[in-house]
Amino acid sequence: MNARAFSIRTPACAALLCAALAGCMVGPNFDHPQTATPDVFDRTQSAQASSKAVESRFNPDWWTLLDDPMLNALEQELAGANLDVAAASARLRQSRAGQRIAGAAEYPTLDAAASYNRERGSPNGILSLLGVNPNGSPLQSASGSAPLGVAPLPGSKGSPAYDLYQFGFDASWELDIWGGARRGVEAATALTEASYEDRNAVLLSARAELARNYIELRDTQALLRIAKQNLEIARDATKLTEVRVHEGVTTDLDVANASAQAESIESLIPTLEARSDTTINAIGVLLAKEPGALEERLGEPRDVPGLPAQVPIGFPSELAQRRPDIRRADAQLHAATAAIGMAKADFYPRISLNGSAGFQSLQLSNLADWASGQFVVGPSITLPIFEGGRLKGTLQLREAQQQEAAILYKRTVLQAWREVDDALIVYNAEQRRRDRLKAVVSLNLRALSVAQQRYKAGALDYLDVLNVQRQLLKAQSDLEQSEADADVNLITLCKVLGGGWESTYAQGDVPH
Repeated sequence: MNARAFSIRTPACAALLCAALAGCMVGPNFDHPQTATPDVFDRTQSAQASSKAVESRFNPDWWTLLDDPMLNALEQELAGANLDVAAASARLRQSRAGQRIAGAAEYPTLDAAASYNRERGSPNGILSLLGVNPNGSPLQSASGSAPLGVAPLPGSKGSPAYDLYQFGFDASWELDIWGGARRGVEAATALTEASYEDRNAVLLSARAELARNYIELRDTQALLRIAKQNLEIARDATKLTEVRVHEGVTTDLDVANASAQAESIESLIPTLEARSDTTINAIGVLLAKEPGALEERLGEPRDVPGLPAQVPIGFPSELAQRRPDIRRADAQLHAATAAIGMAKADFYPRISLNGSAGFQSLQLSNLADWASGQFVVGPSITLPIFEGGRLKGTLQLREAQQQEAAILYKRTVLQAWREVDDALIVYNAEQRRRDRLKAVVSLNLRALSVAQQRYKAGALDYLDVLNVQRQLLKAQSDLEQSEADADVNLITLCKVLGGGWESTYAQGDVPH
């Protein structure tokens, strides 16, 4: 093909190409929305709890604040093992592939093709207009001039069959004068960012769920230990009442009451053991383990982790940059804004540069000869004139979607601040409740000791001893549950602050 065929011969064409290359972008440009920063973090100044939230650099590995090596090891495994995170990572790769597909619209397309055909025209068809006689003798053309058409071979009738060889290249490039393709790439890139934040949100939720389940497991094991300790006390009390009955000091009523108390406490143990096993299974699912696979690793009881002296919660201005849901809403708003530009670009003419070049011959031997060459080159333009309202409807749809995305972004930010405020309130309140429960347990232990001594001395009815023991069991259980709830509230606080996805990335998901 002659390269000069593609040269630009006129100033008008040159100006057109320059305009296409420089381009303009129809539709609104995206600006990240600005949001207010409420004085939520001021609550840290008035907190009365011993473990205080402080405005300091946020630790993305927030679970290490609980200082539990087993929890740290489980969290380390989570990012690469959790199936929900793996599925979200696969969706992210799909989104990146879609981004690459959208980017292809900015570049020319070039196709190569080759073909061989054995052909024969119908003498009774269009060839009859060209002067081919079905009986073999030439006919005049449709205009009555000299004979036309393909002469038949000697002894044959009509047009003979022939071989046709051809190969070549087709090229096309739609000039992105109005920025429709670039807006498409912009929207696809924003959707990829939204998918990335989806993955981060899944990872953050999985980390928080793992930490909660771990705390629930240790809480259940502690409650089981408390129940067994109280069961031993109740059994000792039963033996004491039996001795006193034998000595004639009391009646069988005390034995029955003591035995009932022991049985009541023992009835709690199967439920707690089942809860412990099912919680281990729940942790196993988060780590893609089969049921029972973590029994040996997690079955040994451990105490509920204690709270740190301080919890760094970052700074208010960082919240929007750290929470995946806010970042996702921002990216979705960006994509919706870019889609408006794509819809507006459809109102303008589409200009393409098209060209094809190749070789065609009836003989394979001379197919590559320069004389067999052929080419076609030239621009094309398409201008929408009547679309039945489709273009206007599409533009209105994209504008409404952008408005919805903006509203959802505002709602997401408002909900984020509410969650942070609630988490700070609850974290402080539960610690204060825990401190009061410690005092209750201490008083009940003292009361039980006094009641047992007075019962042995015969100065107190055994029913009073049972009531004190029930109160002690409840207070101990409430205290243990409160300590676990305080840990869970710390986990919730760190989650709503948006931390936990930055520290570890699954393979192939490092942000670009």
